[in-house]
Amino acid sequence: MVEESVSTATRRVTKLLAQAGVETPERDARLLIAAAIGGTPADLIVRPERLFAISEGAKLQAFVTRRTQREPVSRILGEREFYGRPFAITPATLDPRPCSETLISAVLDIVDEGGGRDRRLRLIDVGTGSGCLAITLVSELPNATILATDVSAEALETAEQNARANGVADRITFAQRRTLQDVGGPFDIVISNPPYIPAADIVGLADEVKKFDPRGALDGGSDGLDIYREIAAGLAAVVAPGGWAVLEVGAGQARDVEQILRSATPQSSIAHCRTWLDLGGHTRCVAMETQL
Repeated sequence: MVEESVSTATRRVTKLLAQAGVETPERDARLLIAAAIGGTPADLIVRPERLFAISEGAKLQAFVTRRTQREPVSRILGEREFYGRPFAITPATLDPRPCSETLISAVLDIVDEGGGRDRRLRLIDVGTGSGCLAITLVSELPNATILATDVSAEALETAEQNARANGVADRITFAQRRTLQDVGGPFDIVISNPPYIPAADIVGLADEVKKFDPRGALDGGSDGLDIYREIAAGLAAVVAPGGWAVLEVGAGQARDVEQILRSATPQSSIAHCRTWLDLGGHTRCVAMETQL
């Protein structure tokens, strides 16, 4: 086996990934090479002449094979950073997206405007997946507690692992539930990033999504809005007066989701609705406040 330096490997792997149609071949090459040698991407710059050990080369080859088959880097490495924190991901969990950080920003805006982050709050995260939303929020809100639910027992195991790794397991309760069924309130804030892809559109998604994210975390029914209807139907029973429901939505869905929330909630109970944009300029969150 010919010895190879990290700089040579970077050029070679970048070319292979580009030929396979990977959108960010150089970035992905650096991440995979860094993981193969047990270092960081910065190490590739500091020591470009570093040679691979035989075991490291074999590990890199396995990584590259998986990436050329369009498996996301985060799934190959088993981890995704979200809001500056590491989260383990598994086949049972959605791979957290940067756009979902908009939901975190929305909740923190609401809390800051309503009295600050030190007050006691009770939240629920519907469909927690990896737990990235629930764990981030209790990390940012020192006196908050969260009930994190999911239909998948495997996803809940991953979320509990992430809560322990991030040091907040004592303020999160995990329960296997569907939407708001068999959930006792009241909650100050209900959050959710539900499945919102129309079923017929899934076949057209990137391979990284349709082949590796669990279908149950993507499929929102014929129009993508089924789970919003389920959540909306249960909100009146679990949201505290003056509380909020904060939901992530897909592109172009904000108006429909707002209408679903309004239709399912007595008008006398609604204070107002708000929306937040993601960094791409798309409306990514719809929130409804209930009357005090």
